[in-house]
Order: sequence, then structure tokens, then C-alpha cells
Amino acid sequence: MNLIRAEVERLGARRFVQLMIVLLMLAFGVTAATTLAGSHQPTAAELAKAQQQATANLRNMELQHARCLARDRGEPFPGDRNFYLPQDCSELDPALRDRLPVAADYLTGVFTFTRQAEPLLYFLVAYLVLFGFLVGASYIGADLNSGGVVNLLLWRPRRLTVLGAKLGTLLGAVLTVSVLASLTYLVTFWAIAQIAGYPGPTNGAFWAELGAIWGRGLILVLLASAVGFAIATIGRHTAAALGAVAAYLVVWELGGRIVLEILDAARPDQLMLASYVGAWLTGEISFWDSSACRTVTDGYCTGSYTLTWQTSLAVLGLLTAGLSAAAFALFRRRDLI
Repeated sequence: MNLIRAEVERLGARRFVQLMIVLLMLAFGVTAATTLAGSHQPTAAELAKAQQQATANLRNMELQHARCLARDRGEPFPGDRNFYLPQDCSELDPALRDRLPVAADYLTGVFTFTRQAEPLLYFLVAYLVLFGFLVGASYIGADLNSGGVVNLLLWRPRRLTVLGAKLGTLLGAVLTVSVLASLTYLVTFWAIAQIAGYPGPTNGAFWAELGAIWGRGLILVLLASAVGFAIATIGRHTAAALGAVAAYLVVWELGGRIVLEILDAARPDQLMLASYVGAWLTGEISFWDSSACRTVTDGYCTGSYTLTWQTSLAVLGLLTAGLSAAAFALFRRRDLI
């Protein structure tokens, strides 16, 4: 426990960590102030007009679905015959939509919590991922470069125990900051919607989806923190983690993607780590593969494929576990002086 307490104090005393928390609070304050200044509480007339628009849009969706079903039955149906209708009428079925039009979709100049909570949460998760990675890399990188780890080993001469305590302290601290920041963030914007905006229709499904995004976001923050910690341990410097990520983004995510597109490779997005990050956060994500329809000469062909959160978790988890195992193995054997 003395080792954990010492590491918590060391982590909290780091100026870089304090700076990142200040920047988090600053970004949070600017976003909240901007939202509050650009929103107003809708009047009864605005709500009534928005509800009429939502009802009209829903009726139009039902009409197009009925027209599609009539076409399949070979029955005449009044309306524009040039209007595009898909082969599968279920694509137009309002009952199969993830969500139906609501009044909140047609309010202008009004902050609506149910519409904007998810984008705001994604923004916060992106910052926390950056926060976790940079804090994780600088936390161990600075100690390795300055000789702080060597001094610590003189007091507690067990390498794996010391490194494990550092990693555990990092993950615990990042998780605590992330939970407190995200809860404060969402509660603040919920209050803004109540005071100077519109909450929107909330139900169990909405809160469950928002909670799922929040939970997946926290896991991604922890994975990013562990990856930053592991790469900096392997490279013995904070700059090693930053350089490795920059090199990966430029060489593979940008350069490799261009080369794969020139070669017309099959499913190039499946080879990009960013695709799995996006699929993990959103639950699933679909991509288009143009090579899938090369041999199709007639008929309908879909070249889309989907990455799910299960596959993404396996890829991201294996990557993090592999880098962490390599970091512990190298730390156990190499000369630290």
C-alpha cells in the first residue's frame, strides 16, 4: 500500500497531469458557455410547429413504404412514379427504423439533450483518450529518462511489482478522472437543456444507449492509457510513444490507405486500427468494398461489410495486451542505468 500511495502522490504532483486537467476544465467550460449562449427555451408555438413537421415526415415515410409494398404486389398506387424505391421495402418501413422523427429534430436554435448528448459524449471521450495516452506515456517515460525508476527500485527492488504498481495507479487515476469528468459533463448539459433548451424525449432505450457509449468510451480511455504507458516503457522515453503513434498515423493510416486504394485491395478499412476504434465506440460500423462487385455483371450487388464491437474489442484488447506484455518483459531484463 505504501508503494501505491507513493505512486498516487507522484502522479498527482506531475505538472503535465495538472496541465491536462486544467485544459479539460477549460474545454468543458468553453463548450458549456457556447452551448448556453446559443440556445433558448422553445415556446409553445415552436414546439407545436416542430411536432407538426415531425408528424408530416412520419406520414411521408409511411406513404413511401405503402407505395413500395403496392409495387411488389403489382397494384397501382397514386403518387410520383419517378420516386426511387429500393428493392427491399423493409428499408422504408418506419417500424424498423432506429428512431422515428420527433419534434426535437425540427427545433432551430435550441439545445436538445437527446439529439446532442451523443456527439458531446464522443467529443469528451476523444479528449480523455488523448489525456490517458499522454499521461500514461509521460508518467513512465519521464521516470525512466530521469532515473526516478532506479531510485524507486533501491527502495522496492522488485521490478515487475514496481512497474505493475505504476500501471495500476495510472489506470485507477485515469478512470477516476474520466468518470468524474463525464458525469459532471453530462449533468451540466442536462441542466442546460432544462434551463435554456429542450430535454427531448428520453426513455429507457435512450439512457441505455448513452450508457453503453459511456462504458465503451471509458474502456477505450483505459486501453489508450495502457498503450501509451507500454510504448513509453519499451522506448524508455515519452517521445517514443508520441513518435510511434505519429509514425503509425502517417505511414499506415494515411500512406498505407492511399497505397491500398491504388492497388484496389479488398476491404482496406479492415486493416486500419482507426476502423476498430470507431466500431468499438459506436457499437458497429459499415464500410464499402468496391472490389466485392467486380465479378457481378447484372443484378444488385452490395459491397458493404460491418465491423462489430466484439471484433473491435478483441483487436484492441490483443494489441494492448501484447504491448503491455512486451513492456514488462523488457523492463524485467534490461539495464536501466
